[in-house]
Amino acid sequence: MRLNNHTLDKILIHDFIVKSLAEDVGDGDHTSLATIPAGTQGKAKLLVKEEGILAGVELATEIFKQIDANIKLDILMHDGDTIKKGNIVFTVEGSSHSILKAERLVLNCMQRMSAIATQTHNIVELINDTHTKILDTRKTTPGFRYLEKWAVKIGGGVNHRFGLYDMILIKDNHVDYSGGIANAINNAKNYLAENNKSLDIEIEVRNLHELDEVLMTGGVQRIMLDNFSLTDLRRAVETINGQYITEASGGITVENVHDYAKCGVDYISIGALTHSVKSLDLSLKAVND
Repeated sequence: MRLNNHTLDKILIHDFIVKSLAEDVGDGDHTSLATIPAGTQGKAKLLVKEEGILAGVELATEIFKQIDANIKLDILMHDGDTIKKGNIVFTVEGSSHSILKAERLVLNCMQRMSAIATQTHNIVELINDTHTKILDTRKTTPGFRYLEKWAVKIGGGVNHRFGLYDMILIKDNHVDYSGGIANAINNAKNYLAENNKSLDIEIEVRNLHELDEVLMTGGVQRIMLDNFSLTDLRRAVETINGQYITEASGGITVENVHDYAKCGVDYISIGALTHSVKSLDLSLKAVND
């Protein structure tokens, strides 16, 4: 389920919309049904109330289309565009009932996705003079991960593994439970061979001693350097010397991300891209021509 800039998992999106509408609409939008006569036609605009990076337009199009195939959208801005207060992203025209049924789902998705894209973009810009790439994590909202990781890509970041199934990532608890680094790596390699699976192996190390153990054992593709000081991180990158892909994580913020990137790591993973953003302010407003 890797995301890229050119494909959309239509089945997953369809199922997400169905479940989200079931949660929100239930047996009917009784407020709209009670107050607006059947057959009433309307128009609305998606209004930007806060600057940032836009995300979720393609998803919004799918939501409107799934709710009502007769809805007409005029897209004025696109995913990845820089937006500012007062911009109109799109206008939508058709059944007033359909527009109102879609309104909250469209806004909930676009506001969160745009916030994530904005946060990611801002961090990527801070390190654009280095070769380091920004990674997301699995610290996502249950049921919303696909959309959050999609937003990270729109903001210029890179997706890490999507879930537990598409990469072997040996973290500290795995190491401790398996009896050490060598055991963990060898067990993982044996498991992949026995189950005829082809997955990359990444291992997390907590200090330079554990790094030495990994280098002696080998058999991985990526090393995560977790909660390293800048001094130790620089030393670790020099020690690895390009033998493995490197990733820094833990305690990395907007304030220090550039310093970490300058240490020469290939990737920096930041959970805050998805777990603690504040939704960007967007609004769907009726238009009375």
